[in-house]
Amino acid sequence: MTLPSPFMTPEREAFRRDMARFIDSEIKPNIEQWEADKGVPWELHAAIGAFGVFGFGIDEKYGGLGFEDAFMRHDFNELLFGCGASGVAAAVGGRAISISPIAKFASEEFKTTVLPEILAGRMMSSLGITEPGAGSDVANITTKAERKGGKWILNGEKTYITGGMDAEWFVIGARTGGPGLAGISLFLVPHDAPGFSRTPLGGKMGWHCSQQATLHMDDCELPESALLGPENKGFIAIMNNFNFERLSLTSGSLGMMKVCYESALDWARERKTFGQRLIEHQVIAHKFAEMSAKIDLNEAYIERICWAINQGLMPVAELAKAKVQATKSLEFVASEAMQVFGGASYMVGNPVERVWREIKIMAIGGGSEEIMRDLAVRQMGLAGQ
Repeated sequence: MTLPSPFMTPEREAFRRDMARFIDSEIKPNIEQWEADKGVPWELHAAIGAFGVFGFGIDEKYGGLGFEDAFMRHDFNELLFGCGASGVAAAVGGRAISISPIAKFASEEFKTTVLPEILAGRMMSSLGITEPGAGSDVANITTKAERKGGKWILNGEKTYITGGMDAEWFVIGARTGGPGLAGISLFLVPHDAPGFSRTPLGGKMGWHCSQQATLHMDDCELPESALLGPENKGFIAIMNNFNFERLSLTSGSLGMMKVCYESALDWARERKTFGQRLIEHQVIAHKFAEMSAKIDLNEAYIERICWAINQGLMPVAELAKAKVQATKSLEFVASEAMQVFGGASYMVGNPVERVWREIKIMAIGGGSEEIMRDLAVRQMGLAGQ
């Protein structure tokens, strides 16, 4: 028995039902082919965009929903990451963390012409912050932007950029001032800007159907208008992006836990050993008690966080703690599910096998577990700021 959520509404329930039906009919049957193809069809972006999930917090006149709803953000990511291949969510959702600075700081012309295309899934945008030498350490990014002859000139590299091979537009963080976070600005960079190039990342452990890229800026020329927001205030402009990214990865981890639990339970009800179904062996049944407890605890915590966000709060410490707990719980649940499956869990095509390969990207992306713990401690006032 699953306890009813006090936060469930008829609208939210309908959204979850419609999204789940779409995933069951349009995504799950195609996962193995898309994994082999190393990508999803472009039509999928627009099909998912039709649900409005890229338009949270964006004005309707730009193609957005006109409202924010953390619960719907959570539901979307839980269900899509839980489709059986979390790379599908990465493939279509890479645009999500670049949208907010575009909506806030791009020109009115751009917001009325290009932004609606991005929100509808007909165009792609990506955020470029991570560098080969600076991942979670955003304060030490080295990509530089200098004014020369009425233009901005960018030099540097970004890597692990989700959606980087498909995006037409990039939000790039570059150093325009002194050291630290106070010297970073954001720039809107088209894929065909002079001096801009990109190369795909290959040989990944997971997320096979999602393309990640390294971006190269060699005297990349941009007009003065490419600056997004105030100069040297770029980090402030993307802080909320990181918070929503952490919510999506936390919710996604929950969806992946449920995949492991449900597929292992189906197996345990059918598989027989020593004259009994697996689920009838106490040592196996206890595994499901532990797995379900992890799932329930994470789900309750996430819903409390969503409620707080919808009240106008941004619980940074709680998001950081929740992300750590979710990825640690995902690792536990996936491991226990593999034990239930036994050797079958080691075979490609088993949903738990794929989840196992994709756990670490969930734990590292959006801020590693170590960074999240440190952020939580500082936000709670337990250590120096």
